[in-house]
Amino acid sequence: MRNLWIGAVIALAVSGGAAAHEGPHDPRRMDFPAPAAGGRILAVDLHTHSVFSDGEVWPTIRVEEARRDGLAAMAVTEHLEYQPHAADIPHPDRNRSYELAKAAAGESVLIIAGAEITRQMPPGHVNAVFITDANALSRDDPEAAIRTANAQGGFVFWNHPYWHRQQPDGVARLLPLHQRLIAQKQLHGIEVANGADYSESAFRIALDNNLAIIGTSDIHGLIDWDNDVPRGHRTVTLVLASDGSAAAIRKALGENRTAAWYRDSLIGRPAILEQIIRASLTLAPGGYAEGSKVLTAVIKNTSPVRYLLRVRSPQALYTSTDIVTVPPYGEAEIQVTGGVTPATLALDFEILNTLVAPRQPLVLNLKPKAP
Repeated sequence: MRNLWIGAVIALAVSGGAAAHEGPHDPRRMDFPAPAAGGRILAVDLHTHSVFSDGEVWPTIRVEEARRDGLAAMAVTEHLEYQPHAADIPHPDRNRSYELAKAAAGESVLIIAGAEITRQMPPGHVNAVFITDANALSRDDPEAAIRTANAQGGFVFWNHPYWHRQQPDGVARLLPLHQRLIAQKQLHGIEVANGADYSESAFRIALDNNLAIIGTSDIHGLIDWDNDVPRGHRTVTLVLASDGSAAAIRKALGENRTAAWYRDSLIGRPAILEQIIRASLTLAPGGYAEGSKVLTAVIKNTSPVRYLLRVRSPQALYTSTDIVTVPPYGEAEIQVTGGVTPATLALDFEILNTLVAPRQPLVLNLKPKAP
């Protein structure tokens, strides 16, 4: 699928008081703070294309884009069966794109070997990453190709299962082959977001079948053009890994420690999103408005995600509605009514730009960190 242009980010007024501000960070980089439990939150793109299949750039350009975006890892996933540039790049080795990307990346970005098994439904398009030889996946039977990828230690996920060219009504559905592959642990994840697309039905399949939640760019053209960088960003998977090594990322994928970052939304299981948001947002008390018991507090964001919060606690906000926007690497000042003190400050927020199930945002209690 072609990645489409991603529109401007949500632009709602920040709550009253001191104006929110952007920090000195590069606005395109996907650098996340470490979670309190340890480890790292890593942005990875597991679905990319170059001229070695139906992409429009050389593999070295993909590497430079990944470096500029601050990705921890990028998978090279050329179509095995679809080679529209073969007349100009008649290279029979399906590992060549990975080799060129890996050489260009050096130590700057982890390059993951992969391939896209490109078939009609079922199974549709399937990505295999962390494989050792893409050539061996060129099998007549798509199920045999998937089993070969598993035998190589690969992580296998279903690409854009809702794609209208294979699902005319745009709804992802499990067919008997998918059910068998999942039962036999041959299919491990599913794209809930691909480029400019998000699928509620794919998200539901992930939750109901214990599959890793995956978001990818599926990039064919230029990242900057297709995503209006730096105002927008590519769709990625956030992986909660012990470190940035290939082994740690592969292990985290296999344990479903993932979320999709799609436009301004985070999509994932509650425990994963909670770790990401608690690493990103802190609530700290300030002073009182003059001659009052209205407490000022500051919500600080140390991540590249723009958070949209709705207050769910009984306490109201004094100089704004119940909606608070906290910009990337910035902060928002709020005033809390009801006689709240620094010692009792704790607020329930509905994180409006999160999804823990279709149309269901995460609700989280924030309070100041203990001294």
